[in-house]
Amino acid sequence: MNVTHPVHPLGTRARVLLSSVFGPYAQDDEYGSRKINPMELYHNQVTRVQGAFSLRMFHRSFGLLMIQSNIDSPCTLLDFPSLDRFIAEIREHAYDIVGISAIIPNIGKVKEMCALVRQYQPGATIVIGGHIANKEDINESVNADYICKGEGVRWFRRFLGQDEDAPVIHPAVYSGFGGRIVGISLPERPGDTAAMLIPSVGCPVGCNFCSTSALFGGKGHHVNFYETGDDLFSVMCDLETQLKVQSFFVMDENFLLHRKRALRLLELMEEHNKSWSLFVFSSARVLLSYSVKELIGLGLSWVWMGLEGENSSYEKLKNVDTKKLVQSLQSHGIRVLGSSIIGLENHTPENITQVIEHAVSHDADFHQFMLYTPIPGTPLYQQHCNEGTLVSEREFPPADAHGQYRFNYRHPHITGGREEQYLLDAFQRDFDVNGPSLARLITTFLKGWQRHKDDPDARVRARFAREVRPLRTTYAAAVWAMRKWYRGNTRMSKKMDVLLRELSMTFGWKTRIVAPIVGRYVYGKLKKENDLLAGGWTYEPRSFYEKNESARMHDEVDSSFQTDPTHSAIKPHRPRFSEV
Repeated sequence: MNVTHPVHPLGTRARVLLSSVFGPYAQDDEYGSRKINPMELYHNQVTRVQGAFSLRMFHRSFGLLMIQSNIDSPCTLLDFPSLDRFIAEIREHAYDIVGISAIIPNIGKVKEMCALVRQYQPGATIVIGGHIANKEDINESVNADYICKGEGVRWFRRFLGQDEDAPVIHPAVYSGFGGRIVGISLPERPGDTAAMLIPSVGCPVGCNFCSTSALFGGKGHHVNFYETGDDLFSVMCDLETQLKVQSFFVMDENFLLHRKRALRLLELMEEHNKSWSLFVFSSARVLLSYSVKELIGLGLSWVWMGLEGENSSYEKLKNVDTKKLVQSLQSHGIRVLGSSIIGLENHTPENITQVIEHAVSHDADFHQFMLYTPIPGTPLYQQHCNEGTLVSEREFPPADAHGQYRFNYRHPHITGGREEQYLLDAFQRDFDVNGPSLARLITTFLKGWQRHKDDPDARVRARFAREVRPLRTTYAAAVWAMRKWYRGNTRMSKKMDVLLRELSMTFGWKTRIVAPIVGRYVYGKLKKENDLLAGGWTYEPRSFYEKNESARMHDEVDSSFQTDPTHSAIKPHRPRFSEV
């Protein structure tokens, strides 16, 4: 293994291809795809059993986009390609470097992609990154030249001979695409979807199961791309202009933990009259360290918060009444995605019902349930290694260790694969008791409007007025359709009826007229979506093919050479390197 960081001899003249793993994804195949592990965050781990009510959405490979935006080499990005599309790209275009990003369950696809690169581009250097880099035997598992572990922008800049400490350029990209719910595709007009914002990576809290924390140094470590509130504000202003957005999905494991930066951002938002909406990840104790006025002033509109489990030993939850916190946030219009673990060390067949009931009682707008899974690189994984409780990969392949199926280790109390049903029970109980997440978030939106429509801060009033606009029409129609859908369920039908009447009383005659008219259309789409799902329909992301400015200029030069008969074709030199 090389002690010093490798440097490619072509430097920034090297042609780079960055790619995610190939699809399709929501199927069982020989490469490790699994039908229960689709390329969808919500439908995979959050609204999994909600059927036609499930929020369907895809998210770009943000790490690859960050790298592409921060290297000077000609760089092409291929996101969500089919296998044929990936083969066509490496067969028809010459590259000096091929970078592939993946999670550990997709190792079979990475192996195949490496083999194909060796076949079609034998001189190319292969770099593997993403969470798969934490796999302990990754060097032996895939035929790659280098493993990029941790933060990729800095790694690639060093590899290409660039200044690794140069300011980070943030890509202008929306946080999601292909949004769909109750059978209706969500609009993708400019400003309809939040911009992706990545201030930092890693989390210094360092929970023992957290693979993201482990990937970027573990407990006590993180990487800031933007150190100050001023830096972050500048980036957000640029994104606002380029993407015409007023909302930001903040991809930072614990954004509010960086208190000085967050409060400075608040000052600048107030100074420049920005009524932005922020969707953030945060731990419970950190949330409680801010006043409600500060959270509302920052535009906190949605928060993903770890609830983990009753009586869990995590410091981030110590002395926190999570139910009270969730209710408080929702009363101010802040939607909550709670995250709970099934299979903690103290979970048993005898108490699992109580565990699930505790999670469900939070009535979070969305609820993620995941199996307690030791992922390579994490302290939890090392603990199971030391105790000899991991199941071998021959018995339980990495493709199935995604947290939505079964344990990849021997649990002290839960045996025989019963955790699979416990997990489904948790999702189903949450859905049965609390109803569709769509109805829950509409309820929270309404609470926020009722509480803050007359807020003394004009920025806050403007934000809530913007956020609740759909409640007057399309969301009211969705509630009408949900009420009709649940007409055989007295409790849930009554719940929808109460919500619809409250919307009508709040927004008046227009809502009362629109709800049943548009609601009939929504109900029809809801039934069709339900039939599609019953027939086995799956949802796949579209592919993206993007070049940075250097790559576009390189293509223009190549075109001029190809059309000039005085120039002959020159086979490119693509050096190989020893494994790092």
